[in-house]
Amino acid sequence: MNLITTTALTMSSQEIADLVGSRHDNVKRAVERIAGKGVIQLPPMEEVKNHLGQAVEQYLFSGEKGKRDSIVVVAQLSPEFTAELVDRWQKLEEQVAVPALPTDYITALEHLLASKRSEQLALEQRDHAIATKAEIGSRREATAMAKASAAVREAAKLRDELGFSTRHATILKVEAATNRRFSFVNLRRWCKANGVTPETVQDKRYAEGVKAWPAAAWAAVFDIDLAELFGTAGEHE
Repeated sequence: MNLITTTALTMSSQEIADLVGSRHDNVKRAVERIAGKGVIQLPPMEEVKNHLGQAVEQYLFSGEKGKRDSIVVVAQLSPEFTAELVDRWQKLEEQVAVPALPTDYITALEHLLASKRSEQLALEQRDHAIATKAEIGSRREATAMAKASAAVREAAKLRDELGFSTRHATILKVEAATNRRFSFVNLRRWCKANGVTPETVQDKRYAEGVKAWPAAAWAAVFDIDLAELFGTAGEHE
């Protein structure tokens, strides 16, 4: 018996702006800039009324693709808020799971019994939580820290897979971010001289993938600081 139904999850660019403490127009420009680089898909736009009754436009991230793209946006704007964004999506996922209405008398009784059991279990869990408050508080703190660390690692891994991060970057990503042209020859020469092997990342345009050159090579050959280009400073690109 399936008593769970779900609906599509959404999050607006205004909600992201509120989360990271940034102006909404700055967030919208960041979304457009990142979409222009092909890192995310430009989400659809909707018109809503603000607190003054004025019509304003905001981007709407929806579904698993929207969730992934919103994480990329926050990782660019304010990486320290990535964990909070993941938690926000998790709360949305929990809220949209709602019990379906029973269709017959037997189902209604079963549903009522399950509900009463859930209430009893909740009471028992509450009593246990009161008795072991200090221990549970410590566990929750540890869990929150672990989730935050996992979210940061997930965002860093995602950017690595896309071919740009503070550790290494492809020529295409650096060219898009700096509006300059670069040759791989001196980068390859530096790597060979220093015994460094560049990363290989997937690119749909090239079956064998493309090289992502290390940050030290970019700094030594072209005086490019990947931490400044793709780190927290990426908000001001």
